[in-house]
Amino acid sequence: MSTVINFNDEYFDDILHSAGVQALTRRAADKALAYAKANAPVDTGAYRAGLRIQPVQHAHRTTLMVVGTDPKTLLVESQTGNLCKALKAAKS
Repeated sequence: MSTVINFNDEYFDDILHSAGVQALTRRAADKALAYAKANAPVDTGAYRAGLRIQPVQHAHRTTLMVVGTDPKTLLVESQTGNLCKALKAAKS
């Protein structure tokens, strides 16, 4: 015997696009970005200046990612883990 569950996608779309969920998502992204900028190593300042929030559309929701646009972002992240630490800090 198998169980079939049919979710009401419209219901979840409404919740995941609600102002409350969007505000929670924005607060977490803002917190992560603030941590990343505050703890960014500074040589020229280009890495820190290149950190920003980028929205990502999914089937039923929009998420926000903190990304780096400076060409050195991957190098800095591999050496410091700054963005990873920022994400962990945003969870607390």
